[in-house]
Amino acid sequence: MKRAFPLVLIAFLCTTLSSCELVEGIFKAGVWVGIIVVVVVVALLIWILSKIFGGRG
Repeated sequence: MKRAFPLVLIAFLCTTLSSCELVEGIFKAGVWVGIIVVVVVVALLIWILSKIFGGRG
């Protein structure tokens, strides 16, 4: 049951949320907030990849 719960949750979210609502939410929050979120996510991915592949940092 514990392994099935995340799958059920993801399936529920995929069927109830649409991409149009996501885009609308992003534009309501503002372009600058979106840019900041994208920069933070990309920086986090770079940091994680550098840790995985033996970065010096």
